[in-house]
Amino acid sequence: MAYELFYWPTIQGRGEFVRLALEEAGAGYVDVARERGGMDRLMKLLKEGAHPSFAPPFLKAGALTIGQTANILLFLGQHHGLAPLDEANGLWTHQLQLTIADLVAEVHDSHHPVSTSRYYEDQKPEAKRRAASFVKERIPKYLGYFERVLGKREWLVGERLTYADLSLFQVVEGLRYAFPRAMGTMAKDYPGLANLRDRVAARPRIAAYLESPRRLPFSEEGIFRHYPELDRS
Repeated sequence: MAYELFYWPTIQGRGEFVRLALEEAGAGYVDVARERGGMDRLMKLLKEGAHPSFAPPFLKAGALTIGQTANILLFLGQHHGLAPLDEANGLWTHQLQLTIADLVAEVHDSHHPVSTSRYYEDQKPEAKRRAASFVKERIPKYLGYFERVLGKREWLVGERLTYADLSLFQVVEGLRYAFPRAMGTMAKDYPGLANLRDRVAARPRIAAYLESPRRLPFSEEGIFRHYPELDRS
């Protein structure tokens, strides 16, 4: 089927985790809000239906409307060979994705620690304190965990790529954009993650996507933002 992805039209954000899975799967999809009249459809669907989403992203798959990034990826993984079929490893993949979601939330809070409705410039002192802790304590904790889970293997779960690998690729890319100094000094500590990032980037469908206009650039409007004053190694 041709899927409809609903997410904000100008940023990668959480929608990018879904886009990467759709691209790797070779699934047909429409990025609805980037089409004419798409934002009107997005806003309408947030308020209507039996199972409205709290916020984008959400995915329409036939009669289904699926919200929450990890939930969408759980669905796509099961239907497009991006997750193990056995229950234990399927749950393990989902667990890893939920941990990635926790990390993404902390990335966001590193530049908006007080309120999402206030500009970054209105909370810079608090952001500097939050980002300092994030860089020194939280990035190593999360990346050390994923490095340990990966071990000597190529992929996080079993012998095949899963949606969790695609999401971890996006996290590494985003952290390199947002905190280049900090990530530069820590890269030697996480060789497995660096190799995983390169393997994902080299996959034919992902490589083509990254070079296409469908891949939106990182910016200071998304989750991963580069503010030099927050990037301390």
